[in-house]
Amino acid sequence: MDLFGRTKQQLPFEIPQGSGYETNWNNTLQGYRISVPNGEMLYAETFFDSRISNRTVEYFQENANCDWRSNAWNDLVREDLSPIDFKNIKWKQDFIKFYGKVIRLPRLTSWYGDRGKCYTYSGITSAPNEWNTGLLYLKGEIEKWAGVNFNSVLLNWYRDGDDHMGWHSDDERELGRNPVIASANFGETRDFVVRRKDDKMKKIVFPLAHGTVLVMQGELQHYWEHSVPKRKRANGSRFNLTFRSIR
Repeated sequence: MDLFGRTKQQLPFEIPQGSGYETNWNNTLQGYRISVPNGEMLYAETFFDSRISNRTVEYFQENANCDWRSNAWNDLVREDLSPIDFKNIKWKQDFIKFYGKVIRLPRLTSWYGDRGKCYTYSGITSAPNEWNTGLLYLKGEIEKWAGVNFNSVLLNWYRDGDDHMGWHSDDERELGRNPVIASANFGETRDFVVRRKDDKMKKIVFPLAHGTVLVMQGELQHYWEHSVPKRKRANGSRFNLTFRSIR
């Protein structure tokens, strides 16, 4: 029994036990600072309030063709995006080669950034779309909070629980050494799993909810990898933005 009325705060995630692992609440950041071997993360479960988060979900789906509130995106846009005139975000369907076969990326993407900040990953090279008001607002709020400036962002649209992202690290050459990656989530809650490259049993599962921001920094991208696994229970759209700096 807690005689003084204090209860241990339940963390929204669980970190491995052992040397080098530590989680502390930071009042200034209004979030958790998570230390792990070869890296650090910041986690703010409700960084963006519901008003901003709800408007962001609308902003990403607004188009001239159909009502985004009732549209079954997972059925409509898997085959062809060309009929959809999105007003704010230039969504696209990318393709990758896998064991000699060309397959669709299991999510929609879009790349925005400063002029000339191209990005290549999984054999896909993206030239930046020009920043718009909505993305600049989100970028500015995260920059003030994290104390880092970003010049580009990768947007991923997970239309349902079948859309996913496999294991990888954001360690491409154009990101430089020890890149800082800020991940903002809107819409459906999805698990974001981080694990050691040299010990895959050492992992952390972060529930990234509507308005959650997670920052990865230090050496994390060189010693850890992450994924967004399939989740059958996830029925709605999840929009994820990863802000970064291209060298």
